[in-house]
Amino acid sequence: MTAVFLVMLIIYTLSTCDSCRKATKWLRAREITFTERAIRETPPSTAELRLALAAHGGELRKLFNTSGREYRALQLGDKLSGLSESDALSLLAKNGSLVKRPLLVGKNWARAGFNEAAWATALTKEK
Repeated sequence: MTAVFLVMLIIYTLSTCDSCRKATKWLRAREITFTERAIRETPPSTAELRLALAAHGGELRKLFNTSGREYRALQLGDKLSGLSESDALSLLAKNGSLVKRPLLVGKNWARAGFNEAAWATALTKEK
């Protein structure tokens, strides 16, 4: 029997991202309703990023797409440790290309990157 979740979810994706396609396929297979947003055109809000930061134990680096071209061009690998939390979240909220994707946002939580077990746990807790 397939579990049906009645949670309003937002997933930030990039159409060329394999992990994003895998994540949306996973959600659809479980009949989980979600709204999909293009991460570059509509980056997540600072509030949504704060939820993700909390889910990742306050580790800012886990919210960044560290393998991305823009991350490297801005030399954030060297600069990230010197950024305040507010500055880092503001940077992410202004530039969706810097955000680790997909980003799944629930009512009171968010997760960066696709991890089936973590997503299933978060969705189960929210029911």
